[in-house]
Amino acid sequence: MGTDTTDSAGTTDPAGNERPLEDTIVTDLSGRMTYGSYLELDRLLSAQHPVSSPEHHDEMLFIIQHQTTELWLKQLLHEISSARTLLASDDLREALKRVARVKRIQDVMTQQWSVLATLTPTEYAQFRGALGNSSGFQSVQYRAVEFALGNKNERMLSVFRDHPANLALLKVEFERPTLYDEFLRFAARRGLPIPTEILERDVREPYRPHPSLVPAIREIYENPNTHWDLYEACEDLVDLEDNFQFWRFRHLKTVTRTIGMKPGTGGSSGVGFLQRALELTFFPELYTVRTEIGG
Repeated sequence: MGTDTTDSAGTTDPAGNERPLEDTIVTDLSGRMTYGSYLELDRLLSAQHPVSSPEHHDEMLFIIQHQTTELWLKQLLHEISSARTLLASDDLREALKRVARVKRIQDVMTQQWSVLATLTPTEYAQFRGALGNSSGFQSVQYRAVEFALGNKNERMLSVFRDHPANLALLKVEFERPTLYDEFLRFAARRGLPIPTEILERDVREPYRPHPSLVPAIREIYENPNTHWDLYEACEDLVDLEDNFQFWRFRHLKTVTRTIGMKPGTGGSSGVGFLQRALELTFFPELYTVRTEIGG
Protein backbone atom coordinates (compact mmCIF):
# COMPACT_ATOMS: atom_id res chain seq x y z
CA MET A 1 0.00 0.00 0.00
CA GLY A 2 1.24 3.51 -0.83
CA THR A 3 1.21 6.54 1.45
CA ASP A 4 0.64 10.21 0.68
CA THR A 5 3.78 12.30 0.48
CA THR A 6 4.76 15.82 1.27
CA ASP A 7 5.30 18.15 -1.70
CA SER A 8 6.31 21.79 -2.04
CA ALA A 9 2.71 22.95 -1.88
CA GLY A 10 1.65 21.25 1.32
CA THR A 11 1.16 18.04 3.23
CA THR A 12 -1.69 15.54 3.12
CA ASP A 13 -2.42 13.02 5.83
CA PRO A 14 -2.48 9.26 5.14
CA ALA A 15 -6.28 9.30 4.91
CA GLY A 16 -6.16 11.88 2.16
CA ASN A 17 -8.42 14.25 4.06
CA GLU A 18 -6.38 17.40 3.69
CA ARG A 19 -6.26 19.63 0.62
CA PRO A 20 -2.79 20.86 -0.27
CA LEU A 21 -2.34 24.52 -1.12
CA GLU A 22 -1.56 25.30 -4.73
CA ASP A 23 1.79 26.93 -5.42
CA THR A 24 0.14 30.02 -6.91
CA ILE A 25 -1.89 30.87 -3.82
CA VAL A 26 -0.61 34.05 -2.16
CA THR A 27 0.34 33.34 1.45
CA ASP A 28 2.56 36.35 2.14
CA LEU A 29 -0.08 39.02 2.76
CA SER A 30 2.19 41.66 4.23
CA GLY A 31 1.29 45.07 2.81
CA ARG A 32 -1.39 43.65 0.50
CA MET A 33 -5.10 44.25 0.20
CA THR A 34 -6.64 41.24 1.93
CA TYR A 35 -10.11 39.80 2.35
CA GLY A 36 -10.31 41.11 5.89
CA SER A 37 -8.99 44.58 5.13
CA TYR A 38 -11.19 45.01 2.04
CA LEU A 39 -14.33 44.12 4.02
CA GLU A 40 -13.12 45.86 7.20
CA LEU A 41 -13.86 42.70 9.12
CA ASP A 42 -12.04 43.87 12.24
CA ARG A 43 -14.58 46.65 12.56
CA LEU A 44 -17.57 44.64 11.35
CA LEU A 45 -17.01 41.63 13.60
CA SER A 46 -16.29 43.77 16.66
CA ALA A 47 -19.65 45.56 16.41
CA GLN A 48 -21.63 42.97 18.38
CA HIS A 49 -21.93 44.05 22.00
CA PRO A 50 -24.55 42.23 24.09
CA VAL A 51 -25.82 44.42 26.92
CA SER A 52 -27.53 41.83 29.11
CA SER A 53 -25.86 41.12 32.45
CA PRO A 54 -24.98 38.38 32.85
CA GLU A 55 -24.66 38.08 29.07
CA HIS A 56 -27.35 35.81 27.66
CA HIS A 57 -26.31 33.38 24.95
CA ASP A 58 -29.16 34.24 22.57
CA GLU A 59 -28.60 37.98 22.54
CA MET A 60 -25.82 37.52 19.97
CA LEU A 61 -28.34 36.04 17.53
CA PHE A 62 -30.70 38.96 18.13
CA ILE A 63 -27.96 41.50 17.41
CA ILE A 64 -26.60 39.77 14.29
CA GLN A 65 -30.09 39.24 12.88
CA HIS A 66 -30.82 42.96 13.04
CA GLN A 67 -27.38 44.09 11.91
CA THR A 68 -27.63 41.78 8.88
CA THR A 69 -31.06 43.20 8.07
CA GLU A 70 -29.63 46.72 8.20
CA LEU A 71 -26.90 45.75 5.73
CA TRP A 72 -29.50 44.38 3.31
CA LEU A 73 -31.63 47.50 3.77
CA LYS A 74 -28.60 49.57 2.80
CA GLN A 75 -28.29 47.52 -0.39
CA LEU A 76 -32.03 47.86 -1.08
CA LEU A 77 -31.74 51.63 -0.89
CA HIS A 78 -28.71 51.52 -3.18
CA GLU A 79 -30.61 49.49 -5.80
CA ILE A 80 -33.89 51.42 -5.57
CA SER A 81 -32.05 54.73 -5.81
CA SER A 82 -30.27 53.55 -8.94
CA ALA A 83 -33.50 52.19 -10.45
CA ARG A 84 -35.14 55.62 -10.08
CA THR A 85 -32.20 57.37 -11.70
CA LEU A 86 -32.26 54.92 -14.60
CA LEU A 87 -36.00 55.37 -15.10
CA ALA A 88 -35.56 59.13 -15.14
CA SER A 89 -33.04 58.67 -17.96
CA ASP A 90 -35.41 56.33 -19.87
CA ASP A 91 -33.33 53.20 -19.24
CA LEU A 92 -36.12 50.82 -18.24
CA ARG A 93 -34.16 47.68 -19.04
CA GLU A 94 -31.34 48.45 -16.64
CA ALA A 95 -33.80 49.73 -14.02
CA LEU A 96 -35.58 46.36 -14.07
CA LYS A 97 -32.24 44.67 -13.49
CA ARG A 98 -32.01 46.65 -10.26
CA VAL A 99 -35.55 45.65 -9.31
CA ALA A 100 -34.71 42.00 -9.98
CA ARG A 101 -31.87 42.24 -7.49
CA VAL A 102 -34.15 43.94 -4.96
CA LYS A 103 -36.51 40.97 -5.19
CA ARG A 104 -33.70 38.49 -4.49
CA ILE A 105 -32.59 40.50 -1.46
CA GLN A 106 -36.16 40.52 -0.20
CA ASP A 107 -36.24 36.73 -0.42
CA VAL A 108 -33.14 36.53 1.78
CA MET A 109 -34.52 39.03 4.29
CA THR A 110 -37.78 37.13 4.59
CA GLN A 111 -36.02 33.80 5.12
CA GLN A 112 -33.96 35.36 7.92
CA TRP A 113 -37.04 35.55 10.12
CA SER A 114 -36.96 31.74 10.40
CA VAL A 115 -33.61 32.03 12.17
CA LEU A 116 -34.86 34.57 14.72
CA ALA A 117 -37.99 32.45 15.21
CA THR A 118 -35.78 29.85 16.92
CA LEU A 119 -35.64 32.30 19.84
CA THR A 120 -38.24 31.09 22.33
CA PRO A 121 -40.28 33.44 24.58
CA THR A 122 -38.33 32.23 27.62
CA GLU A 123 -34.98 32.88 25.95
CA TYR A 124 -35.93 36.34 24.73
CA ALA A 125 -37.31 37.31 28.13
CA GLN A 126 -33.83 36.77 29.59
CA PHE A 127 -32.45 39.86 27.83
CA ARG A 128 -35.42 41.85 26.46
CA GLY A 129 -35.40 44.20 29.44
CA ALA A 130 -31.83 45.25 28.63
CA LEU A 131 -32.93 46.66 25.27
CA GLY A 132 -34.58 49.68 26.89
CA ASN A 133 -36.60 51.61 24.30
CA SER A 134 -34.58 50.41 21.30
CA SER A 135 -36.89 49.10 18.61
CA GLY A 136 -36.95 48.25 14.92
CA PHE A 137 -39.47 51.08 14.65
CA GLN A 138 -36.42 53.35 14.88
CA SER A 139 -34.67 51.87 11.83
CA VAL A 140 -34.02 54.88 9.60
CA GLN A 141 -33.10 52.68 6.64
CA TYR A 142 -36.36 50.76 6.85
CA ARG A 143 -38.26 54.07 6.88
CA ALA A 144 -36.18 55.29 3.95
CA VAL A 145 -37.12 52.17 1.94
CA GLU A 146 -40.78 52.75 2.76
CA PHE A 147 -40.46 56.38 1.65
CA ALA A 148 -38.69 55.35 -1.56
CA LEU A 149 -41.56 53.02 -2.40
CA GLY A 150 -44.37 55.44 -1.55
CA ASN A 151 -45.34 55.01 2.12
CA LYS A 152 -44.24 58.49 3.20
CA ASN A 153 -45.12 59.85 6.62
CA GLU A 154 -43.80 63.27 7.59
CA ARG A 155 -44.29 62.52 11.28
CA MET A 156 -41.55 59.89 11.05
CA LEU A 157 -38.99 62.67 10.56
CA SER A 158 -39.43 63.73 14.18
CA VAL A 159 -38.29 60.29 15.39
CA PHE A 160 -34.79 61.12 14.10
CA ARG A 161 -34.56 64.78 15.07
CA ASP A 162 -31.78 64.01 17.58
CA HIS A 163 -29.64 62.22 14.98
CA PRO A 164 -28.70 64.69 12.20
CA ALA A 165 -27.23 62.10 9.81
CA ASN A 166 -30.30 59.86 9.99
CA LEU A 167 -32.63 62.81 9.68
CA ALA A 168 -30.74 64.00 6.59
CA LEU A 169 -30.95 60.55 4.98
CA LEU A 170 -34.69 60.35 5.55
CA LYS A 171 -35.29 63.91 4.37
CA VAL A 172 -33.64 63.05 1.05
CA GLU A 173 -36.12 60.23 0.55
CA PHE A 174 -38.98 62.39 1.75
CA GLU A 175 -38.25 64.99 -0.91
CA ARG A 176 -37.45 62.57 -3.74
CA PRO A 177 -39.93 61.03 -6.20
CA THR A 178 -40.75 57.43 -5.40
CA LEU A 179 -39.98 54.43 -7.60
CA TYR A 180 -43.62 54.42 -8.72
CA ASP A 181 -43.49 58.15 -9.51
CA GLU A 182 -40.51 57.60 -11.80
CA PHE A 183 -42.15 54.61 -13.46
CA LEU A 184 -45.35 56.54 -14.17
CA ARG A 185 -43.38 59.49 -15.52
CA PHE A 186 -41.53 57.09 -17.80
CA ALA A 187 -44.82 55.58 -18.97
CA ALA A 188 -46.14 59.07 -19.72
CA ARG A 189 -43.08 59.82 -21.85
CA ARG A 190 -43.84 56.60 -23.71
CA GLY A 191 -47.27 57.93 -24.59
CA LEU A 192 -49.48 56.33 -21.94
CA PRO A 193 -52.33 58.57 -20.68
CA ILE A 194 -51.01 59.16 -17.16
CA PRO A 195 -53.18 61.83 -15.47
CA THR A 196 -51.50 65.20 -15.00
CA GLU A 197 -52.43 65.36 -11.33
CA ILE A 198 -50.27 62.28 -10.74
CA LEU A 199 -47.31 63.54 -12.75
CA GLU A 200 -47.42 66.86 -10.90
CA ARG A 201 -48.33 65.55 -7.46
CA ASP A 202 -46.44 66.62 -4.33
CA VAL A 203 -44.00 63.73 -3.96
CA ARG A 204 -43.65 64.47 -0.24
CA GLU A 205 -47.16 63.15 0.25
CA PRO A 206 -47.82 59.42 0.67
CA TYR A 207 -48.94 57.89 -2.59
CA ARG A 208 -52.70 57.41 -2.58
CA PRO A 209 -54.87 55.48 -5.08
CA HIS A 210 -55.94 57.37 -8.18
CA PRO A 211 -58.87 55.73 -9.99
CA SER A 212 -58.08 57.94 -13.01
CA LEU A 213 -54.80 56.05 -13.47
CA VAL A 214 -56.38 52.61 -13.83
CA PRO A 215 -57.29 52.99 -17.55
CA ALA A 216 -53.62 53.59 -18.42
CA ILE A 217 -52.54 50.54 -16.43
CA ARG A 218 -55.31 48.53 -18.07
CA GLU A 219 -54.02 49.61 -21.48
CA ILE A 220 -50.66 48.06 -20.59
CA TYR A 221 -52.16 44.80 -19.36
CA GLU A 222 -54.63 44.35 -22.18
CA ASN A 223 -52.02 45.06 -24.88
CA PRO A 224 -48.88 43.30 -23.68
CA ASN A 225 -47.46 42.83 -27.17
CA THR A 226 -47.56 46.59 -27.73
CA HIS A 227 -46.26 47.50 -24.26
CA TRP A 228 -44.20 44.44 -23.38
CA ASP A 229 -41.48 46.20 -21.37
CA LEU A 230 -44.06 48.22 -19.41
CA TYR A 231 -46.11 45.06 -18.90
CA GLU A 232 -43.03 43.31 -17.54
CA ALA A 233 -42.23 46.29 -15.34
CA CYS A 234 -45.72 46.29 -13.81
CA GLU A 235 -45.37 42.63 -12.88
CA ASP A 236 -41.92 43.23 -11.40
CA LEU A 237 -43.35 45.99 -9.22
CA VAL A 238 -46.15 43.68 -8.09
CA ASP A 239 -43.51 41.08 -7.20
CA LEU A 240 -41.65 43.72 -5.19
CA GLU A 241 -44.76 44.72 -3.24
CA ASP A 242 -45.78 41.10 -2.64
CA ASN A 243 -42.30 40.38 -1.30
CA PHE A 244 -42.44 43.40 0.98
CA GLN A 245 -45.76 42.23 2.38
CA PHE A 246 -44.37 38.72 2.90
CA TRP A 247 -41.52 40.30 4.88
CA ARG A 248 -43.96 42.33 6.96
CA PHE A 249 -46.07 39.24 7.60
CA ARG A 250 -43.10 37.11 8.69
CA HIS A 251 -42.05 39.94 10.98
CA LEU A 252 -45.53 39.99 12.49
CA LYS A 253 -45.60 36.21 12.99
CA THR A 254 -42.12 36.12 14.49
CA VAL A 255 -43.03 38.84 16.98
CA THR A 256 -46.30 37.07 17.82
CA ARG A 257 -44.43 33.82 18.36
CA THR A 258 -41.81 35.45 20.58
CA ILE A 259 -43.65 38.03 22.74
CA GLY A 260 -47.33 37.37 22.08
CA MET A 261 -49.45 40.49 22.56
CA LYS A 262 -46.97 42.44 24.69
CA PRO A 263 -46.31 46.10 23.75
CA GLY A 264 -43.20 46.79 21.71
CA THR A 265 -40.02 47.99 23.40
CA GLY A 266 -40.32 51.26 21.46
CA GLY A 267 -43.78 51.99 22.87
CA SER A 268 -45.97 50.65 20.06
CA SER A 269 -48.85 48.26 20.65
CA GLY A 270 -46.68 45.51 19.21
CA VAL A 271 -48.54 42.98 17.07
CA GLY A 272 -51.48 45.33 16.47
CA PHE A 273 -49.19 48.04 15.12
CA LEU A 274 -47.45 45.56 12.80
CA GLN A 275 -50.81 44.17 11.65
CA ARG A 276 -51.89 47.60 10.41
CA ALA A 277 -48.76 47.85 8.25
CA LEU A 278 -50.16 45.00 6.14
CA GLU A 279 -52.90 47.39 5.00
CA LEU A 280 -50.39 49.74 3.40
CA THR A 281 -49.71 49.53 -0.33
CA PHE A 282 -47.12 50.96 -2.70
CA PHE A 283 -48.62 50.48 -6.15
CA PRO A 284 -52.41 50.34 -5.63
CA GLU A 285 -53.50 50.63 -9.27
CA LEU A 286 -51.44 47.59 -10.21
CA TYR A 287 -53.79 45.60 -7.98
CA THR A 288 -57.00 47.48 -8.77
CA VAL A 289 -56.61 46.77 -12.47
CA ARG A 290 -56.87 43.04 -11.84
CA THR A 291 -60.52 43.41 -10.87
CA GLU A 292 -61.29 45.08 -14.18
CA ILE A 293 -59.35 42.87 -16.59
CA GLY A 294 -61.64 40.40 -18.30
CA GLY A 295 -64.68 41.88 -16.62
